[in-house]
Amino acid sequence: RPGFVCLLNPFRETGRPGIREQHEHGSGWENESGSPKETPDLATRTPMDLCVSVLVGLAVLSCFFLRNFFPYLKADCIHIVRSIGVGFRLLRYKKIKPFYSVLDRFLDRVRRHPDKTFIIFEGRQYSYGEVDRRSNKVARALQAEAGLREGDTVALFLPNEPCYVWIWLGLAKLGCPAALLNFNIRSKSLLHCFSCCGAKVLIVSPELQDAMEEVLPSLREQGISVYLLSDSCSIKGISSLSDKISQASDRPLSRDLRANVGIRSTALYIYTSGTTGLPKAAVVTHERVWAGCFIQSLCGITADDVFYVNLPLYHSAGFLIGMAGALDSGITIVLRRKFSASQFWEDCREHNVTVMQYIGETMRYLCNTPKVKDHPNHKVRIAIGNGVRSDIWSEFLNRFGNIHVRELYAATEGNIGFINYTSKIGAVGRANFVHRFFFPYTFIKFDIDKEEPIRNSEGLCIKAAKGETALLVGRITWRSPFIGYAGDKQQTEKKRLQDVLRKGDLYFNSGDLLRLDSDNFVYFQDRVGDTFRWKGENVATSEVADILTMAPGILEANVYGVKVEGHEGRIGMAAVTIKEGEHFDCSGTYKQVVSYLPAYARPRFIRIQACLEMTGTFKMKKVRLVEEGFNPAHIRDRLYFLDTEKKTYVPLTDEIYRAIASLEIKL
Repeated sequence: RPGFVCLLNPFRETGRPGIREQHEHGSGWENESGSPKETPDLATRTPMDLCVSVLVGLAVLSCFFLRNFFPYLKADCIHIVRSIGVGFRLLRYKKIKPFYSVLDRFLDRVRRHPDKTFIIFEGRQYSYGEVDRRSNKVARALQAEAGLREGDTVALFLPNEPCYVWIWLGLAKLGCPAALLNFNIRSKSLLHCFSCCGAKVLIVSPELQDAMEEVLPSLREQGISVYLLSDSCSIKGISSLSDKISQASDRPLSRDLRANVGIRSTALYIYTSGTTGLPKAAVVTHERVWAGCFIQSLCGITADDVFYVNLPLYHSAGFLIGMAGALDSGITIVLRRKFSASQFWEDCREHNVTVMQYIGETMRYLCNTPKVKDHPNHKVRIAIGNGVRSDIWSEFLNRFGNIHVRELYAATEGNIGFINYTSKIGAVGRANFVHRFFFPYTFIKFDIDKEEPIRNSEGLCIKAAKGETALLVGRITWRSPFIGYAGDKQQTEKKRLQDVLRKGDLYFNSGDLLRLDSDNFVYFQDRVGDTFRWKGENVATSEVADILTMAPGILEANVYGVKVEGHEGRIGMAAVTIKEGEHFDCSGTYKQVVSYLPAYARPRFIRIQACLEMTGTFKMKKVRLVEEGFNPAHIRDRLYFLDTEKKTYVPLTDEIYRAIASLEIKL
């Protein structure tokens, strides 16, 4: 390149006389006395000068080459360095005797800055020191009242409140695992979740008392001790706890109370969302707690940040990444009872929030808020979460400024996860050699119809090519273990996959279909069971839902496949909600799906609902919808059928339903 040559010899290609001519004719290189000046030709330059010129030239050329051909190299290097750093930290914590837990990290923070604000909640601030003292009182009250000892499991049935934090810390000081119950569940599901973890003590918030009374007879039969966070309680079988806590001492507790707690000891039970059945209690060890905490470090969060926690603390995102991660980073968290789109940015501005969380549809809810002039006027620089669609991601950045979105892929019980540490919209992560070395995983071919991996003649799974939608599996090793679900050996075994790449090997089956592209970015495609097959083609429900929500009037879409008598596979159906003040546009929706979806992926049935049934973490429930199908005689919601002859959606009548069942209408 000419520029590179000039760096080596500045007097080439400049239009000046050559070196020889300059000496012979004295053109411009004499001093005032007529004697020649010191010329900068190559002959008079030292070897060091030449080396410097060459190195500068190579550096410029290298920067140009790397920037154009390896645009993510800087981000890769930063992430790899951070990953190695947290890896060494965990290794060090494992070797410390006794084991150094997140609780110990919190106690170190208390000693360093006891007066620093830890929690901000509804106008009240709680310092690290105050939270520590309150947790001591909780531990002593439960030790005296319930006789808790190391290893006893305690279930928490609480909403998002500061007491959630110090109750958990108090239990940790006694060496007691905590089961984090979803405060939205009731009756059968509540009893099921409670029974899974084997807890003998249950702590309940007064606002959830009615839900507890529904199952109280069953709990009393099992000899469960139920404590209400109030100063008094007149209900037989429930004891008050707040009065005992207030009277207890706040003196520190002995480390000996948790002397046997180790890196692989159970710290928590966190429940899956239950989108396909009853929730399962994932066993979370202290090692997994540390892994969740490290996500803040991997995303570049420092002790000066303020973290906004508006997700439920019973979920791994709110509890591990948000609250427990704050203990590790030593930061301040702003805690909300529940997510509020209308109050979100006001809270961020009031408390100088720099890091926010999102999950499921929360980012879309923010984008649906009315536009105001001061929305970009905030200090949020990082957003951590998962489940955001590409179009919402782009809209979010356009609306609210240049926020670094750190999209995650992980499962509470899983042994493999990804972080998109770049600005690549739509990706849930990026593959690199360090990550794969410590947490080996692979993508394998998957049969959608049989819902099982495709195997070769030797009985081994087949690796998927780049760009191919495939099942993600993570190899189970001592570094990346899979513990499973409490009280459910059958579901635990279903997640273990043998003979994947070699006979006898063992992998964790994520149950998720992902795609690795040629640039090593990872994209979530769908969950096994959500993807269905129609007309010999695989249909990804998430893709269809994205298209539907761009149709006029449609607010949300939950896509699934339903059985049709006399047909193989499952045909597409969608439950949708309509935007306020609008109606279902039959013609507009038809044009949308025909324009953007192949024939086999177009939803043939639309079900209009007032609201979509969600889990506590905004995941859509599909099991009941699939079971109910599309029979208008059994469904009160309005139903529509995609009529290819009329080129629109038409109301699904009993006559149309019978014609479909009798195969008079071809699908």
